[in-house]
Amino acid sequence: MTFKRCSLRVSAALALTCGSLLWAQVGQVLTVAPPARIIAARGSVVSAKLSVRLQPGYHVNSHTPADNYLIPLRLSWGASPLEVREIVYPQPRMLNFSFSTKPVSVFAGEFEIVCRFAVPAGAPIGTRFIPGKLRYQACNDSSCLPPKVLEVKLPVEIRAQ
Repeated sequence: MTFKRCSLRVSAALALTCGSLLWAQVGQVLTVAPPARIIAARGSVVSAKLSVRLQPGYHVNSHTPADNYLIPLRLSWGASPLEVREIVYPQPRMLNFSFSTKPVSVFAGEFEIVCRFAVPAGAPIGTRFIPGKLRYQACNDSSCLPPKVLEVKLPVEIRAQ
């Protein structure tokens, strides 16, 4: 058997084995709308909203269950002249699934995450993008996709007052 035939057979076997997983990742299960630009004055506290949408039939955990290895939804912000004061997640839903005897605390459908930032008095004036990462693991009633990290960029204009 030539190398090309062997390689082709291995590729075909991998495609068949991983087909359902690859198909699930073709479309985005979780999306975040581009956040609105924040205008922030030095010395103030500002809020930003991230609008998140999960495809119907999918959910993400709101916290790590004690008896589970699933990844909860978590937002983090990178280096920035702003100081993260608070990240407020929506009230989770308690839903029943066939894989659990107890209701599970999840986020599903459309929801918002609100972030509050303090703008230091010495923050540099100008426009910039604050990098963020939304880590999650989307699941449906029968299986979970691999954990993912979605990068977000928050546009911020810092003004003197």
